[in-house]
Amino acid sequence: MKNTIQTNLHRALLLDGEMECRLYEFEMKEHIDFWKQGLQNDEDDFVFVLNEREGDVAMLLITKEVELFINEKAREQLKIFWKTAYKKNIEFLLPSMASELSEGILSVNCVKYQR
Repeated sequence: MKNTIQTNLHRALLLDGEMECRLYEFEMKEHIDFWKQGLQNDEDDFVFVLNEREGDVAMLLITKEVELFINEKAREQLKIFWKTAYKKNIEFLLPSMASELSEGILSVNCVKYQR
């Protein structure tokens, strides 16, 4: 199951595959306030959350300015933030994200830029 999830994340994040709005609406939207609060409390620069169910992938990205980006727009914003490191960072994170998702846990990734 973990390998299938990892393949689905790879397709969505590195091959620019489609993402599913219903998955975001059904399982992620209700937690936005919690993630916003955590982002502010931890003083992170942004947080991105991934979900995968039955081959569908959904993504949410929240900036410290509390801007929300959903699915393909979230992926594009992450590419902007990470520029040339996007592919390397995603490849590094894929196994742990797939592991969390295979255990029924949304993959929440908080990012703080080194200053």
